Amino acid sequence: MDTDRGGFYQVALNALRIVAGFLFMQHGLQKVFGLLGRDQVENFVTLQGLAGIMELGGGLLIMLGLFTRPVAFLLSGQMAVAYFMFHAPNGFWPIENRGELAAFYCFAWLFFSASGAGKYSLDSWMASRRGAAEGE
Repeated sequence: MDTDRGGFYQVALNALRIVAGFLFMQHGLQKVFGLLGRDQVENFVTLQGLAGIMELGGGLLIMLGLFTRPVAFLLSGQMAVAYFMFHAPNGFWPIENRGELAAFYCFAWLFFSASGAGKYSLDSWMASRRGAAEGE
């Protein structure tokens, strides 16, 4: 197994992070602003309102690679709750209960909470700045 995580791995990791964050953010845009073919959530003090805020803000932070590990962990939990509350009661198989997207996002965010944002992220840039400041 290749233990050098440079080159194409870093490009692929960061591309996945950016695209997944962008796609997730669109769900938040639907709920928070009523854009992209869905009505706006009227009351943000509901599970759907909170989900919209988490999807919009969390998707943006994931795209930027900022606070990736804790944000991804929270979003993974959000997607697990969404799956078990809204999809699983409608049947066992995710393709039948329409929960495959929630299940996929749950595990994608769990992956990023374990792996971090990657080399081309604000998290990486801030870590390099801290290292440079400590070395002075």
